[in-house]
Amino acid sequence: MNNSEVGPTTVKEPDVDSAVDTDRPWIVLVWNDPINLMSYVTLVLQKLFGYSLEKATALMLDVHHKGRAVVSNGTRERAELDVYRLHEHGLWATMQREDA
Repeated sequence: MNNSEVGPTTVKEPDVDSAVDTDRPWIVLVWNDPINLMSYVTLVLQKLFGYSLEKATALMLDVHHKGRAVVSNGTRERAELDVYRLHEHGLWATMQREDA
């Protein structure tokens, strides 16, 4: 068969299930642990993310009372870097899709 015999094809319904959703943001969670002091967690959040004392304290209190807090969100690469940096400071952090 040569190229002149091949006609255009029509797709009636796009296959949306196979589409990769790369736009969904990732979140970074800091989890409560029995080791780090609340003041240290607050300091790390200020240092790494540039949060004000008030915001860092509110996030730290969420970690303390609720067991975790979302401290950042963005691309997968950014989330991986944030988790790495939090681990470097001795905090327990994970990442996941925002709607997971």
